[in-house]
Amino acid sequence: MRLTVFSFKGGVAKTTTALHLAAYLAERGPTLLIDGDPNLTASEWAEDGQPSFTVCTLEQLDPSTLAGYAHRVVDTAARPSEEELKDLVGETDLMVLPCPPDAFALRGAIKTAQALERVGASYKVLLTMVPPFPSRDALEARVLLEAEGLPLFRGEIRRAVAFSKAALAGVVARDVRGDARASSAWADYEAIGREILS
Repeated sequence: MRLTVFSFKGGVAKTTTALHLAAYLAERGPTLLIDGDPNLTASEWAEDGQPSFTVCTLEQLDPSTLAGYAHRVVDTAARPSEEELKDLVGETDLMVLPCPPDAFALRGAIKTAQALERVGASYKVLLTMVPPFPSRDALEARVLLEAEGLPLFRGEIRRAVAFSKAALAGVVARDVRGDARASSAWADYEAIGREILS
């Protein structure tokens, strides 16, 4: 499986999503995460921990690097050019668009989806940082995005402190200790991973 996690907008849980999906795929076969974000957040995260998958930057990438991996996840820069986008699409089975249920992120997701449609990409929007019940933000976001004709994952990623703790420790939510909600945070990404592979 070749995934690209992509958004025109920052702060939407793009790197968190890339890391957690890579960890999920690594349970099913050798997995490479390509850190294409100039901030190199995923690479720094990997230096702090012991990931179950390999992380490399674009500068470290060559054809021999790709050999031997069953799965590949790309964490992209926020705003690639149209040519870079076409290249990404050609190397990807599915583009994953993280999107919190807030007005600015929703506008960004719609613009991102329009750009992907122009280059013929296969993509799905993933609602992230979803506030807890009784908030209806995620439901309203889902209605809006579906009305725009955007494909969405059935699952969504609930907001959880475990993701911040995981980032600080260089682990994914599954490996956070002392947080009773960490396992449910990981379960959200597991559900998305199953949805992708099905």
